[in-house]
Amino acid sequence: MTLILSNEEIDGLLTMPECIAALEEAYGELHAGRAVTRRRSDCLTPAGSRDDAVYGFKTMDGVVPGQGFAAVRLNSDLVTWPRVGNTRRRVKVPAAPGNRYVGLVMLFSTENCEPLAIMPDGVVQRMRVGATNGLGARCMARADAGDVAVLGSGWQAGSQLMAICAVRPVKRIRCFSPDPENRARFSREMTEFLGIEVTPADSTEDAIRGADVVMCATNAIEAVFFDRWLEPGMHVSSIKIPEIDEGALRRADRVGLHFGHQEPEVVSAVGVAADDHSPGTGWQAHEGFDFSTCPTLMQMLAGEAEGRAGSREITCFINDLGLGLQFASVAGLAWRKARAAGIGHDLPTDWFTETVHP
Repeated sequence: MTLILSNEEIDGLLTMPECIAALEEAYGELHAGRAVTRRRSDCLTPAGSRDDAVYGFKTMDGVVPGQGFAAVRLNSDLVTWPRVGNTRRRVKVPAAPGNRYVGLVMLFSTENCEPLAIMPDGVVQRMRVGATNGLGARCMARADAGDVAVLGSGWQAGSQLMAICAVRPVKRIRCFSPDPENRARFSREMTEFLGIEVTPADSTEDAIRGADVVMCATNAIEAVFFDRWLEPGMHVSSIKIPEIDEGALRRADRVGLHFGHQEPEVVSAVGVAADDHSPGTGWQAHEGFDFSTCPTLMQMLAGEAEGRAGSREITCFINDLGLGLQFASVAGLAWRKARAAGIGHDLPTDWFTETVHP
């Protein structure tokens, strides 16, 4: 039987420490050459009658034989790039019936090829991004880091706090985002969830002053953290390339990369221009910075590169681009836990397999 899972069911199954452990194992497999992953692919076309949006069909896939899973993650999106305050942002439109988004993960067995599960990508996406930055912080943040700032108060910001609390002895957290109501709500919710007080800050400066770790977790396609805010011993973490400005990267003692893909493969229809694929912004920010000299998360986890050598070093971690392998690992974890707990809805696997030779 092929298992169908909802975001709500997955959210009740996955914990951040488990996701961190699963990804660390998957990165070890990838580093050893046993697992494989492919660069994300974006196909961009006009968005029907909307002149302010682009239609994007995104896929990424990977295989972790040691965990027994292969997965493909796909998204069917309408994307816009509005300016919020002083910053341009990448915002998806909930254009599907019922004002919903479309993102799916399809999970397969590497033992007998069967489709094991189909699930929405939202919670898996959130947890794999958080776990990746958590591993980056474990490699690069000071061991005694207890004071945290988060820039952002959305879906991804929550998992960033889960992750840093899983790898460091966090005692105090401050949150800044441009919308006062959002940051107040987020701070209340995360205080209750984490059992650690999260305080809303009135400005970026108020949030990051004295912080040991700054977690950038926004949908901005321009910098939200600048070099003038760096302090000795600080670790700055981003969920995408443009969030930390190039001046901060140049001032840092060490900059670590997630994997080194830096930007997706893009196929665009004639006349389609996406703001986050334009020179100097989004995926192509910091073109003057030599990322080829940066150690990757795999290298740091394997002990081939040092993430931090001293307590006063300034470090940055750039989660440059996601990997399909992450979805194989985290969705596989969700499937195992769901099967053990008897959660989800089964559909006949025969519906998704065939007797003719494809």
